[in-house]
Amino acid sequence: MEMDFKQLAVAIKTIAEEKNLPEETVKDVVEQALAAAYRRDYGEREQEVRVTMNLNTGDVDAYVAKEIVEKVENPAYEISLKDAQVMRKNAAVGETVETHEKVHDFGRVAAQTAKQVILQRLREAEREIIMAEYEDKIGTVINAVVSRAEGNIVRIDLGKAQGIMPRSEQIQGERYYPGQRLKVFLKDVERGFRGPQLVVSRGNTQFVEWLFRAEVPEMESGAVEIKGIAREAGVRTKIAVASNVPGVDPVGTFVGGHGTRVNAVMSEIGEQEKIDITVWSDNSQEYITNALSPTKVTQVVIDEDRKKARVIVPEDQLSIAIGKSGQNVRLASKLTGYELDIESEKGDSEIHEAVIETTELPKQPKLKRKSDLENSLLEAIEEHGE
Repeated sequence: MEMDFKQLAVAIKTIAEEKNLPEETVKDVVEQALAAAYRRDYGEREQEVRVTMNLNTGDVDAYVAKEIVEKVENPAYEISLKDAQVMRKNAAVGETVETHEKVHDFGRVAAQTAKQVILQRLREAEREIIMAEYEDKIGTVINAVVSRAEGNIVRIDLGKAQGIMPRSEQIQGERYYPGQRLKVFLKDVERGFRGPQLVVSRGNTQFVEWLFRAEVPEMESGAVEIKGIAREAGVRTKIAVASNVPGVDPVGTFVGGHGTRVNAVMSEIGEQEKIDITVWSDNSQEYITNALSPTKVTQVVIDEDRKKARVIVPEDQLSIAIGKSGQNVRLASKLTGYELDIESEKGDSEIHEAVIETTELPKQPKLKRKSDLENSLLEAIEEHGE
C-alpha cells in the first residue's frame, strides 16, 4: 500500500496540535486531498467526489455523485434508475445520488499528489487562521519585536505572523534594530503570496491616541475625550481634548500630575517629539486660537465658505505662531480644518494708519476757469475800494 491511512490519521492529530489549527480543519484539508487522489486513480478529473476519513480506525470512504438516468451512457457520471432505487427507494430520474466506494490504497503518483495538496492546503488554512485572528486586532496597539531593518522597510515579528512598517509609518529619527521590543499600531492585514502580511505603524495619529487611552482611564468612562490629533511623527503633535463632565479640566487630565501621563506617552514615541495639548471648542475662533498655542492671538477673522482664517498676532509672536519651517501653523491647520494665514499686528496697524493719514489730509482747492478768476479779482478790488 502506497499510503498508510492509519499513519495519516495520527499525523492529522499531530499537525493540528503543532500548528495550533483545529483538528477538523486539518481533517477537511486531508479529505479534499484524498478526493483529488481518488479522481486520479479511480475516477475522472471532473467527477464530484467526497471523501471521509475515520481518525480512529484510519478507514477511508469515497462518495461519488452521479445523475439518475433512464439509460446510462457514462458510468463515471451517471447511474440507472434501477440501481439508484436500490440505494434510495424514492429516487427519480434527474436527481443525484452518491455511490459509496471503499478506498484501500492509492498509486504512487496519486499518493504524492495528495501529499503536495495536503501541504499546500495546510499552509492556506494556517494563513486563514492567522488572518482571522489578526483581523480582529486591526485598529489596536500590539507588542512586537523587530526582526530586521532593510532600506525603508522594518520587518516586525508579531508572533504567529510577520508585519512590515514602511518608512511613511515610522517615527522620524527613530532607529530600529533586530531584537528591539516595541509597541505598534496594527493598520491593516493584507493577503500576500507568502501569507498574510500585517501593516503596522508608529507614526500615525491613532498610535498616539491608543497610548493616551492606556494612560488616561477617564477616556474609558467618557469623562474626557480626544476630539482631534494632528501629528508630524518624531517632531510634534497637537491634540485637542474636551471634557464631558462639569468641573473636569481636560488638559490637566491628559497631562497628569507632574506631567506623568503625557511623559509616559512621550517615553514611548520618543522625547524628541513635543506634544501640545489644547482645549477643543465648537467656536471656530476660539478653537483656532487654542490650536495655535503657545501663541498669543489678537484676532481671528474666519471665511467659512472657503474654510480659511486670517489670524492676527503681535509682531513678537509671529515667529512662534508660524513655528520652525511652518510647523506650528501647519499642525494647527490640520487640527482645525481651516487654512490659516498668519499676519502680524504691527503690519496691519501700519496699513490702517496710512489710510487714516490719507483721509485726514486737507482738501486741495479745485482749479478755476479764467473768467471766474477775473470776476473774483474785480470783486476783491471793489470791496477794498469801499
